[in-house]
Amino acid sequence: MKSNRRLRNRELTIQTILDTARAIMREEGVAALSMQELARRMDMRAPSLYNYFSGKMEIYDTLFRLGFTLFAEHRREVLKESKNMHDEIRLSIEAYMSFALEHPELYQLCFERHVPGFIPSKASLELSFGLLHQAYERVDVLREEALETDLSSQQLADTVMAIMHGLTAQHLANEPDLPIGQGRFGSLIPVVVSILETAWPLKGDSK
Repeated sequence: MKSNRRLRNRELTIQTILDTARAIMREEGVAALSMQELARRMDMRAPSLYNYFSGKMEIYDTLFRLGFTLFAEHRREVLKESKNMHDEIRLSIEAYMSFALEHPELYQLCFERHVPGFIPSKASLELSFGLLHQAYERVDVLREEALETDLSSQQLADTVMAIMHGLTAQHLANEPDLPIGQGRFGSLIPVVVSILETAWPLKGDSK
């Protein structure tokens, strides 16, 4: 029982460290995380943190995996409402932007390069690239079933990813306090989807 209690206390401390690290990253910037500031906010000595993590790069790596895990869950939940390929494109863009608005520090860590010297571990890269390949496979199925286009599945997926990242980055840079559907860039999602509907008609709808 002492062992179980010790394990629970350790897990709780690790979770608190990660939550505190995320708060620092949100408030001061993703690259601003330091073991000294983290220890100060945890009300502990900095060397004590090394009982839980080898250093801040391991904290970043753990949060990198958390970010992709949360994003995958969020996107999967949002896409449940999809009715066709065009719907899926719109919902994918909305899922990406809403994730970034809800978890800006994880979004920046996972999808932008804000931390000099941070290289995700092999396990973290396998997770992120696994999600990317799942997206390619999903688009491959939808392309064959639904879309009239000469683009490859990877080109289709990469085009949508570039659009959703561009809209999201601009929205966060200019009007991060506004929800999806508002502002210069948040309101452009239906415009972009309309353009893609014309460029990539559903099979049977092309004229």
